[in-house]
Amino acid sequence: MESKISVIICTHNPRLDYISQVLEALKSQTLPLDVWELLLIDNASGKILASEIDISWHPQSRHIREEQLGLTPARLRGIKEASAEVLVFVDDDNVIEINYLETALQLGKDWPVLGAWGGQLIPKFEKDPPEWTKPHWGMLALYQFENDIWSNVLYAQTHPCGAGMCVRKVVANKYANLVQNDPRRINLDRKGKSLTGCGDTDLAFTACDIGLGMGRFTSLKLTHLIPPNRLEEDYLVKLTEGNAYSGIILRSLRGEIPSLPKRSWKGRLLELYYVVLMSSRERRFYLAKKQGESLAIQQLLQS
Repeated sequence: MESKISVIICTHNPRLDYISQVLEALKSQTLPLDVWELLLIDNASGKILASEIDISWHPQSRHIREEQLGLTPARLRGIKEASAEVLVFVDDDNVIEINYLETALQLGKDWPVLGAWGGQLIPKFEKDPPEWTKPHWGMLALYQFENDIWSNVLYAQTHPCGAGMCVRKVVANKYANLVQNDPRRINLDRKGKSLTGCGDTDLAFTACDIGLGMGRFTSLKLTHLIPPNRLEEDYLVKLTEGNAYSGIILRSLRGEIPSLPKRSWKGRLLELYYVVLMSSRERRFYLAKKQGESLAIQQLLQS
């Protein structure tokens, strides 16, 4: 039977206890195995994952090795290898609900005007998170909401997150062409220890490029496994800088002209006053954001 969904797991040196939970959730899906395929993209892991991780339980599964390091090259390899018309990207720390694939497929049928859609990302912390981290959870791809939302407008906050993202193959192929024609896009996402991002947003936005929309649906749910290191201040500060940098790069790729902010000496003095009043932690995050934006703008102005 022809596959209706291609599930793509892109992973680099995964935690085996996490990815085993991911695969168990996939094994338990209500959607029959014979109507979807499973592609595990081993992105230059230290050990060959085909010898570490068993996916033979799925009759349409493949281990695929991608030697070019980076989440974007791994995604592109998955897009190239996928055979179905709907692709579902499942991260190696995403435990999808039992009906996720069935629901994703139905939403694709019910909403032919959408090219990319996703759902709620519910956290499961390995250790209780410190209270101060809550304002930063959005950076960890944690989204919970009460109403379905959709649009075909960029930056309207209707685009799905990369975790659990569903995208039509026609959108994914268009995105692959964009990356091929503009290599700057390949650096929009994680590569090794780099914490840049926005590649998933660029992929979702591509739906709008070809006249389709984007949406988030309450009926799609997954659990996002969060290890303790992602709640450490140093990690979150670095992530803030990476996201700020990537956001500027993404906007420039989508037609905005970058420019350094022009402020009067009074404005700079007022900003300095507020920075001084911040707590040391607030100041770190504020300066990290400014640093990321400044680096991106300077890089773009020099190119």
